[in-house]
Amino acid sequence: MSKRALLEVIALGPEDAVAAQAGGADRLELVTDMAADGLTPPRSTFAAIRAAVDIPLRVMLRSSDGFAAGDVAALCEEAAALRAEGAEEFVLGFLTPDGRPDLVAVRALAEVIEGCRWTFHRAIDRAADRDALRKELAAHCAVSGSSGTATGLDTFLTAGAAQGVDAGLPTLLAEQSRTAAGESGYAPRILVGGGLGLGHLPELRAAGIDAFHIGGAARPAGWSAPVDVAAVRQWRDALDGVLDGAPA
Repeated sequence: MSKRALLEVIALGPEDAVAAQAGGADRLELVTDMAADGLTPPRSTFAAIRAAVDIPLRVMLRSSDGFAAGDVAALCEEAAALRAEGAEEFVLGFLTPDGRPDLVAVRALAEVIEGCRWTFHRAIDRAADRDALRKELAAHCAVSGSSGTATGLDTFLTAGAAQGVDAGLPTLLAEQSRTAAGESGYAPRILVGGGLGLGHLPELRAAGIDAFHIGGAARPAGWSAPVDVAAVRQWRDALDGVLDGAPA
């Protein structure tokens, strides 16, 4: 029997967080302003969510829509403040105008959150060269740690393509094969998200992918409504092997 798959759910506030945990989420991604595709939440929101649930939280570090870093110094200050508030895991990812990883911004933030685990988000799906991005980040943001506890870049949130999982499925499967083979740049876990549907799960799970990210799928009534416990539970059950043929 394969190990339990990780289910990460986007949470905008404590109500979302409580519902996601009740539905079986293993981890939350904390953001604000989904109209801008998810920005750094206020520290007060982080504190309220941390007080409401006991599952891991990954906090977005992003100040504007798109994949440019913007004011890196201000973002580093916010990261330091969130860490002082108790944040231990983060999400970030920036590209240069030509589609390469913005190593100046990424390394600046990685230094501030040194000792924390973090996800490089779907900026990878807009990269000019995914393989080169992975290898550049591996060279500059290697996972390290002691006593068997890894820290640093440990996850890529990706749909395999900018258009979503339908288009990116072959890429996801190919990259998972390279992860399984231990190739350089492919050590971080693949967290699939972006147009992900229940119908994608059997093939992804069969390939060995074991981490999944949902946002809108946890909110059948739309982003103006909170996370729905039953919707999250459907995904938890599917990942645990109770997939009932629901459409993607």
